[in-house]
Amino acid sequence: MDAPRLMTRRNVVRGLAAASAASLTFPCPSHAQAAARVVVIGGGFGGAGCARALKRIDAKLQVTLIEPAGTFTACPFSNEVIAGLREIESQQFGYDRIAGEGVRVIAQAATQVDAHKHTVMLADGTSLGYDRLVLAPGIDLRLDALPGYDEAASLKMPHAWKAGEQTLLLRKQIEAMDDGGLVVLAVPAAPSRCPPAPYERASLIAHYLKTNKPRSKVLILDAKDAFPQQRLFENAWKELYPGMIERTSLSQGGRVVSVDARTNTIVTDFGNYTAQVANVIPPQQAGRIAQLAGAADHTGWCPIDPVTFASKLVPDVHVIGDACIGGGIPKSASAANAEAKACAQAIANLHSGVAPAAPRLIGACYNTVAPGYAFSLSGVYQPRDSTFAETEGGGASPLDAPREVRQREADNAQAWYKTITVETFG
Repeated sequence: MDAPRLMTRRNVVRGLAAASAASLTFPCPSHAQAAARVVVIGGGFGGAGCARALKRIDAKLQVTLIEPAGTFTACPFSNEVIAGLREIESQQFGYDRIAGEGVRVIAQAATQVDAHKHTVMLADGTSLGYDRLVLAPGIDLRLDALPGYDEAASLKMPHAWKAGEQTLLLRKQIEAMDDGGLVVLAVPAAPSRCPPAPYERASLIAHYLKTNKPRSKVLILDAKDAFPQQRLFENAWKELYPGMIERTSLSQGGRVVSVDARTNTIVTDFGNYTAQVANVIPPQQAGRIAQLAGAADHTGWCPIDPVTFASKLVPDVHVIGDACIGGGIPKSASAANAEAKACAQAIANLHSGVAPAAPRLIGACYNTVAPGYAFSLSGVYQPRDSTFAETEGGGASPLDAPREVRQREADNAQAWYKTITVETFG
C-alpha cells in the first residue's frame, strides 16, 4: 500500500476528533433569546452524541435526552462478543457523564409525539414540551416481513441485530453446537444497519469454529448479489477459512422467504436448509417512534433536509442516525456520531437566526475478520441533490496488503472504538 492512502485511513480517528472539536467551536447563539427546549429521543451514538453536543455548543439550551435503557449496549465490536473474543461489558455505557454536563436524562420510553402541540408523551403518561425535537431511534426489526419469524422465533433463531441479550444468546448457541454443525446466517436486502456487519459476523464465527469446532461450517444466505468490501472479505475467507464459509447470493437463490423455528429450517427461493444455529436478520425500518411521529415515509425510513437534518414530513423535528434516509452515507455508528454533531450545530444556528452551513461528515467503517486482521473504508459526505453523497474518498484497504497492514488496521479499529465511545458517553 502506498503511504498517502495508508495515512488517510490511519488519520480517520484523528479526523473524526478534529471534526468533532471544530463542530463545537462555532460562536454561541445570542443568549438574549429565551432558552430553547430541545428534546432528543434515543440514547445511542446519534442521540446521546447530539444531546451532549447541544449542551456544549450552548449551555443555556434546555436539553432533554429520553432513553428507557439505563445502559447502552453498542453494536460495533459486538460480533467479537459472539465469537468469544470480547465480553459484553466492554460494549456497555451509561449516561452519568452526559447528565453531569447538564443534560436532563429521562429513563423512560417515548410513546407518542404530537407535532401540532410540540409535545412528547412518555410511558408514565406525562408529556414534555419542545421547541425542536431530535429523533435518533435507530432501527426496528420488521418481524412481520419474514413469514414464520416473530419475537418467539427470535429466541430460537436469534437475530442479534440489537446488541445485548440476543448477542449472548447467539454466542451460547454457537458454543453449545456440536463439532460438524452448520451455522446459517440469513442476510436481508438493503437498506439495513451497517451493511458489512453480517459478513464480519460470518468471519468471526468461522474464527471461533476453526479454533474450537473445525469440522463445522458457515453458510450465508444473502438477499443481495453484492455487498461492501466484498473482494476483501472473500480474499480473507480464502486465506483464513478455506472451505469453511459459503455464500449463496440473491441470483443463486439465497433470498430467505420464510423460516420454521420449530425445526430450525430456513426456506429460500430454491431450497430449504436446516441449521444447528440459525442467525436470522430480518428486514429493518426506522425505529417505532419515528413512525408514530409521522417522520417516516412509505419506505419505512425518514426523509430529511441534509443541511439541517430537519424532517421533510414534520415541522421542527430532526432525524439523525440509522433512521434517516442518508443517500450515500451508510447507516453506521460513525455516521450517526457525525450527524449528531452537525445536527446540534444546525439547531443552535437556527435558534440564533444564523443560516446553517452545509455539513461535511467524515465516516469510517472497520471490519475485523480475525484477531489482528481488519480492513477499512472511509469517506467524506456532503449534501447533494437533497441527500448525502460521497465527495472525497478517504480510501479503502488494498486487496494485496501484507499482514502487518491488516494488524495496523485492527489497531486503528480499536482506537476508533475508544474515541467514539469516549466522545459520546465520556
